Amino acid sequence: MADESNKVVAEVRDSFGKGAARKIRAAGKIPAVIYGHGTEPVHITVPAHQVGLLLRKANAVLDLDIDGKSQLTLVKDVQKDPVLQIIEHLDLLIVRRGEKVTVEVPVHVEGEPFSGTIAVLDIPTIKLEVEATHIPERIVIDVTDAEEGTQYHAKDFALPTGAVLAEDEDLLILNVVVPAAARAEEEEEAEAAAAEEAAETAAAEESAE
Repeated sequence: MADESNKVVAEVRDSFGKGAARKIRAAGKIPAVIYGHGTEPVHITVPAHQVGLLLRKANAVLDLDIDGKSQLTLVKDVQKDPVLQIIEHLDLLIVRRGEKVTVEVPVHVEGEPFSGTIAVLDIPTIKLEVEATHIPERIVIDVTDAEEGTQYHAKDFALPTGAVLAEDEDLLILNVVVPAAARAEEEEEAEAAAAEEAAETAAAEESAE
């Protein structure tokens, strides 16, 4: 949701290319482009430290101040240096208050499943259609005491007011399973017990003869 903490002063830029981008980043800023709603792309710079903190939240909405005019934007793409992980460029989508957007919201697992099992996220996000200024930070699922074989599909998640599922409702998101190592150990113990029982049976039959 856009609030005072999301307000970012942006500057229009007219220098492009790798050299210009390096100078922008050296000055503590990030090059970005704004697009959407049939408008011409606008190239800007934003303060790197402030925006870097805002980007810790998925689907960040930035309330940009461009030459005194406010413009709401949704962060659609973050390009980072693969080694240094420095933000190199942002793609910002123009949004309007009340407008609905489709976003992927992180899934957060709470609670502990039944003893000896673990909760495995097959898909770490769930796609929702929601108002641009009311995007939830995460969708929570409680797996407390869930038993092996329990499955959670997209339709099983409680969504915030105004949000609509934009996935196949039967999409499998999370599984409760017994860890492979534990299962292998159980199978080895079962095999050992079976072998011991077979040996005792064979010994008893031999004694009977």
